[in-house]
Amino acid sequence: MKRTALITGGTRGIGLGIARSLADKGYDLALNGVRKQEDIQEVLDKLAANGAKVMYCQGDIGSDEDRKRIVDAAWQGLGRIDVLVNNAGVAPKKRVDIMELEEEGFDYVVNVNLKGTFFLSQLVAQKMINQKREDSKYSPCIITITSVSATVASTNRGEYCIAKAGLAMMTKLFAARLGEENIPVYEIRPGIIETDMTAGVKEKYDKLIDGGLTIEKRWGTPADIGAIALVLAEGGMPYSTGQVIYADGGMNVRRL
Repeated sequence: MKRTALITGGTRGIGLGIARSLADKGYDLALNGVRKQEDIQEVLDKLAANGAKVMYCQGDIGSDEDRKRIVDAAWQGLGRIDVLVNNAGVAPKKRVDIMELEEEGFDYVVNVNLKGTFFLSQLVAQKMINQKREDSKYSPCIITITSVSATVASTNRGEYCIAKAGLAMMTKLFAARLGEENIPVYEIRPGIIETDMTAGVKEKYDKLIDGGLTIEKRWGTPADIGAIALVLAEGGMPYSTGQVIYADGGMNVRRL
């Protein structure tokens, strides 16, 4: 049976980079997003061009009803989920100092990026546990995409940093809980990645990169993250559950 993956936020940016890597390796995919299917049909068709089954599970992971529908549709459509990639996330609608941040803006980001991801992971993990108990050869895993913002403070988007820090702990929690089921859980922590989400701050980060913010003097790409996700999905990092894999060009390395 072909391996399968559910990728939230899988039709653009980092999620699409991961989808391409897995599709090229022969995975069947269920991609989640909030846009209408007709708006992303070309993306789906290109992913399916090499023979992968690609289905679209539209919905907002911040909604309890949508989460259940997304997971049920993906599981039934693919037969099972071997790899869950938690990638969906939203940026703040506007960047404001934490002293001016309003509750509505905080809730918007945290509800999707943290709460929605946690409870979707819970749903999938429950199904993975049941499937694994029935089939000893079943080897699932969970991969969550966070950000250097999990540890790097940005006072003009505090809600985003808090949500990513929460996801980092979520990875540890699920790794600890699912260890007894032999289901590994990983965190990929990207740095500055060239996507539509970062397009508005390109000039700022171009200058920072040129000034030495990262060891590798370039932007990261969705393909960089996809390559790492594939290694994890394929079991290429055994005995490493709960670990953080940095993909930030060396940004986290302290230097004198």
